[in-house]
Amino acid sequence: MCGLNIAYMLEKGGIDAMSEAREKRSACLYKFIDESDGYYFNTVEPKYRSRMNVPFRICANDDLEAKFVKEAAEIGLIELKGHRSVGGCRASLYNAMTQEGVEALVAFMGKFKGENPKPE
Repeated sequence: MCGLNIAYMLEKGGIDAMSEAREKRSACLYKFIDESDGYYFNTVEPKYRSRMNVPFRICANDDLEAKFVKEAAEIGLIELKGHRSVGGCRASLYNAMTQEGVEALVAFMGKFKGENPKPE
């Protein structure tokens, strides 16, 4: 298994290329979250944020988060439910995740926000 992962990373340009792609994916998602006027939010200080797992909340509203996870899964955006002990949502951006996948998630997040106003 390790050999397959190393072969994949070499095929994609090696460690530096993989690191650059990971940085680009996480920056895209964090930027969207940070610019959502508090609809989506992440409480981790920017200097401590993971480039692999991006946790976020949606209006601190469990019902809205459940709806988000369900609707995302319906269009193939899966495994977005956060850890059972902290709730919320989490996007995993491991090496197999493409930039196009992150952009699809961001597009869905924008659509979801537009269709589901922030609760009062």
